[in-house]
Amino acid sequence: MSKQLALFPLSSFILPDGKMRLRVFEKRYIRLVKEAGLGKRSFAMALLNPFVSQQHRDRILPLATEVVIEDFEQLPDGLLGITVRGVKRVEINKRWQEEDGLNVAEVAELTNWPAIMRCQRYTDLADSLLHLLAEYPQLQQLYPEPEIDNASWLAARWLELMPMQPGLKQKLSAEHDPMICLESLQNWLEHNS
Repeated sequence: MSKQLALFPLSSFILPDGKMRLRVFEKRYIRLVKEAGLGKRSFAMALLNPFVSQQHRDRILPLATEVVIEDFEQLPDGLLGITVRGVKRVEINKRWQEEDGLNVAEVAELTNWPAIMRCQRYTDLADSLLHLLAEYPQLQQLYPEPEIDNASWLAARWLELMPMQPGLKQKLSAEHDPMICLESLQNWLEHNS
C-alpha cells in the first residue's frame, strides 16, 4: 500500500520502537511537526548519505521509518524539542520537495520485524547494550524498560547506535529476519573487541 509522508532527513537513524529526541528550528520542519500534530500528514525519519552532495538524488537513502510524536517541550534555548518513536519501516518510491524545501515522499510500507526470543548466542550484545544504557542517562531515559530478550528490539537498537556506514545500516535494516542482523552485529563485536 502506497502513502505520502513528509521526510525529516538526518544522519541519525531510527527503527520501529526506537526513540529519538530532536531539536526543531527550521521553518519547514516546524511545519512538518505542526501538520503531524494536527493529523494532516505523518512523517518519517530518513537517513542521509554523507558521501554525496546535497543536490544529489541519492542524498536521502530509500529506507525510512514512519514516526509518531510522543512528547514535545520548549527547550532552554527557546527551540521546540520533540521525542519521536518509530512505528513502521517504509521504502521511498518517489520523492520531491515542496516550496519551502520540505522533502515529501510516496512510500510503501514494509513489514516490521516480529518479536522473537533472543538466543543465548547474543547475550554479549544484550549485556553490552544494558551497559551502554547505564553509561548514558539520556539514552536510558528513552528506554526505561529495555526489551533485551526480544531479538528484534535488540537488533534495532544496536543498528541505531552502532557507528557504521549508512549504506550498511540500510542493508541490515532491510533484512526480513532480525537474526541475520544480530549475527552480523555479533560478528562485528567479536572482531572489534
